[in-house]
Amino acid sequence: MKPHPSPQRSEADTPLVTLLHAREAYDFEFVTPRLHDRHLLDSSVAVRVFRAPLLAVPVGGRRRGGCMDIGPVEVALAVRHALSEIPGFPNVRIRLVSPPYEPNNWVVEWGERPPFRITGSDRVRFYGGADHCIAEADAVAERRAVPKHHSPAATPCGL
Repeated sequence: MKPHPSPQRSEADTPLVTLLHAREAYDFEFVTPRLHDRHLLDSSVAVRVFRAPLLAVPVGGRRRGGCMDIGPVEVALAVRHALSEIPGFPNVRIRLVSPPYEPNNWVVEWGERPPFRITGSDRVRFYGGADHCIAEADAVAERRAVPKHHSPAATPCGL
């Protein structure tokens, strides 16, 4: 007796987006120490797209908005739909961030819209970054603002 072949799952049967527990996110350990209001992790979710679950943190406390770089518009629409049904993810929307001739780089955003012109430290604060991350963004901006004076003796071989 020959075994019956198991039915093959087609791509149409596989959901574009799956929501998982936040700790399943690949970037959970990276985001956690950088988040000011860590209690938001309790209502965060891992959004699995293309086998890679990434953390989506809701708004609250210092965090006024959030975003995820998604890629194709079909996937962005699926992520928007999934997040729109979860408390803490208000005003979920998608936005094209690539030039028109490269139409496959969409982001999903939620919460308030970030100001058009925003400093690095204000951006970190807007997305709920911890105080040490804001200080780091300020230090980066300060280093960029200081004019550099190079002398041939300051580098090896005068380069």
